[in-house]
Amino acid sequence: MNTNQTSPDSVSNETVEWTVDPQYASERIDKFITESLEIEVSRTQVQQWVKDGHVQVNGKLIKPNYKLSVNDVIALDIPEPSSVELAAEDIPLDVVYEDSDVIVVNKQRGLVVHPAPGHYSGTLVNALMHHCKDLSGINGELRPGIVHRIDKDTSGLIMAAKNDKAHASLAEQLKAHTVHRKYIAVVHGVIQHENGTIDAPIGRDTQDRKMYTVTERNSKHAVTHFVVLERFADNTLVELKLETGRTHQIRVHMKFIGHPLVGDPMYGRARGKGITMETSGQALHAAALGFVHPRTGETLQFEAPLPADMEHLLHMLRTT
Repeated sequence: MNTNQTSPDSVSNETVEWTVDPQYASERIDKFITESLEIEVSRTQVQQWVKDGHVQVNGKLIKPNYKLSVNDVIALDIPEPSSVELAAEDIPLDVVYEDSDVIVVNKQRGLVVHPAPGHYSGTLVNALMHHCKDLSGINGELRPGIVHRIDKDTSGLIMAAKNDKAHASLAEQLKAHTVHRKYIAVVHGVIQHENGTIDAPIGRDTQDRKMYTVTERNSKHAVTHFVVLERFADNTLVELKLETGRTHQIRVHMKFIGHPLVGDPMYGRARGKGITMETSGQALHAAALGFVHPRTGETLQFEAPLPADMEHLLHMLRTT
């Protein structure tokens, strides 16, 4: 299965396309879409999207029981909910910076950035709604203020916009790749090079529809730079800088070069093979974030220290 998906960081409605590979021939379209989407959504919801005309196959509307054929081109336009009542929730936030235009938060591991259909609580957005009076509305009802995102089980710095003007400016900076983003990670294996660049396109994994992989087919340009900070017996501490911002980019790129992230449930080593963190999730932290302030034009730079779980992991590596 091939796919091309627009970035949910920059649009209100997600548009997703798939080209059907032979192994999915004769599968019902509602089952296929339910299992292929990153977001958790029920099969009943997908069936309703089909009935409402949000799904096309080869440019034509179909029924929920449509069975796929090889090379079918599926196009799904995920609609914004007609009415969503997101609740402000008193979830603790580590606010690094805040003014009338933007807020920068050091997100804890395990916190989802924004709600998705069927899961409207317990996210960074719910926490921001409690903390802030206003958030930008450009990205729709489910993602107020959200300009970019980091994975649920990645900790570290993320910025949000408090008004549409600020949102547009920050989104443009992300698009132009001028936002400075530095990550710290612990990976399996010993990287021999002091530094390097991974320039490899990323697209959907044809064997697992929820994963991504390095591929030339229906992929997007992706570049990650890394520098070795410290080596251990069978692990390496690295600093990574994103030139592009693809879904799961660091996790996919490090697996591609044979050094998957410690604790990564999707792209890492199987349980029992090598050291892992005591908490769930990959050993990846968004340690630095820099951008031009949308109102003042001042260049702002922020850093967030490693979380306790990664510090504990490093302590174990240094003492064993």
